[in-house]
Amino acid sequence: MEKFTTLTTTAVPLPIEDVDTDQIIPARFLKATTREGFGENLFRDWRYDQNDEPKLDFVLNNPLYGGKILIAGKNFGCGSSREHAAWAIHDYGFKVVVSSFFADIFKGNALNNGILPVVVSDEFLDQIFQAIEANADTTFKVDLEAQTFEIPESGLKTTFEIDPYKKMCLINGYDDIDYLLSIEDTIKTFEQKQVAF
Repeated sequence: MEKFTTLTTTAVPLPIEDVDTDQIIPARFLKATTREGFGENLFRDWRYDQNDEPKLDFVLNNPLYGGKILIAGKNFGCGSSREHAAWAIHDYGFKVVVSSFFADIFKGNALNNGILPVVVSDEFLDQIFQAIEANADTTFKVDLEAQTFEIPESGLKTTFEIDPYKKMCLINGYDDIDYLLSIEDTIKTFEQKQVAF
């Protein structure tokens, strides 16, 4: 996985609550077994009409908005446990998803696929949406080491929680196998001590 330390970028606002994984990536696109190509079908039924023409009123089709952060409404990623939802978000180019609440399984899948889910208060989420509404070019800064999310233009900043193991993996660009390989010598030493007994 790609290492994650800090990120400063604009954001895409999706102020919709209870977005489930079938809305993120519809079930009919789950046939592939590799992670590539899912981004083109992210929010497919919201992005395109029945003739596969872009719906101009959907935020991902609006040229005003871009960046590597998706700002989502409360309870993002609910529904089924499909990991493909995280694959689609990552493949589209998002590195961070911000919400005031994530479904637990989605949150785990995001972290396992190099996406940082940032949980903020409902009040701070509203401030983010307001900042983007006032200026679509508003930038945001995410500092994983400090566990902060900031709106530099206004000076507003908040902290967020993350599992220490997952934080370490993101900072180093590790998946679970990479982590085990990074401590291979420690594992060998432990095994040798067990044999000695």
